Amino acid sequence: MVRHIIAKKNIHSEKYDFVFAMSVLLLFGVGFATLYSGSIHYAQRFFDNHLYFVGKQIKHFIAGIAAMMIFLFIDFSTIRKMLPVIMLITLVLCLLPFVPGIGEERNGASRWVNIAGFMFQPSELLKLSLILFLANFFDKKNGNYDQPLLSVITPFIIISGFSFLVYLENDFSSSMFIFFIGALMFFIANVPIWWFIKGFLSFAPIFILMIITKEYRMERILSFLDPSRSPLDSGFQIQAALNALTSGGVWGLGLGNGLRKIASVPEIYSDFIFVVWAEEMGFIGVLFYLALLAFFAVFGYRIAFGCKNRFGAYAAFGAVSCIVSQSLVNCAVVSKMIPATGIPLPFFSSGGSSLVVTFCLCGLILNASGYVNKKENMDG
Repeated sequence: MVRHIIAKKNIHSEKYDFVFAMSVLLLFGVGFATLYSGSIHYAQRFFDNHLYFVGKQIKHFIAGIAAMMIFLFIDFSTIRKMLPVIMLITLVLCLLPFVPGIGEERNGASRWVNIAGFMFQPSELLKLSLILFLANFFDKKNGNYDQPLLSVITPFIIISGFSFLVYLENDFSSSMFIFFIGALMFFIANVPIWWFIKGFLSFAPIFILMIITKEYRMERILSFLDPSRSPLDSGFQIQAALNALTSGGVWGLGLGNGLRKIASVPEIYSDFIFVVWAEEMGFIGVLFYLALLAFFAVFGYRIAFGCKNRFGAYAAFGAVSCIVSQSLVNCAVVSKMIPATGIPLPFFSSGGSSLVVTFCLCGLILNASGYVNKKENMDG
């Protein structure tokens, strides 16, 4: 089946963007080295195996590369034909966390699914599915929004519905991030700005209610404004992260020499993995990472805006925006620029769902790069 799908890839596509592919591998390489350095002590202490997280990440990397190859070589027309099935599967998976015996709760959020020992997070797949759905939808509309009920409100309701499902899993951060990526794609598809104003005015009260109806969310915001408010509770993690960031100085302590990673920062192998890189590589290392992320973004967006296939252009834009925005949000949390979230750092954080979906998104971007130099009209 997979061989048949891949065989339909347009063999006349131009050469894929090698430079962008190298930026993907370089980001993963830096992230893998950081995860190794940041997780070995924790893994040894709690799992009696210093390679526990690294070994799992290698398996996730292999799965991610395989998934990336599928999205790289599969023809866009085939993806579009499969979209109804993809969306149905995504919907079912997003409902599974609510099923007793299958859904699993971690850190107060029921965002995980456990099937025969295989753990995954449906909200990660949702990012990919909605990007494909919106790319297909806006390609068909081709800038025609004369019928708002069909051209604007319908996809808005679908995005809102899926985001609300994720919110019900007690994963507020992911639900808002998914909604944000959807809004970006509305913007790039030239949806009239008036609809953004309407959406903001109608959604703002709901957003506020989502925050104030959960005590821990209010506590996160208050701790963000005043970390000393709960030094041993909600403010502890971010304050420990800030201490680690500043301890690295300009040049850092050297890869493998960080002191904070042993016990000072909770979840350091996951959402706060950037602390390890910043402490060990210092301010110079932070600048290097931001430069590498900017390099990834520039070449990714160049592919998106140069792609001659409109569906591919929308999909590539959404994919680049998802990875870059998620990276910036994670770094902003670690540096106390925004309140704490549960958003992982792409290519760095331990976790199979996030890494595999990230590579899928990169496969879409590389697929679109094969259409950059093709002499064809902007049709699907």
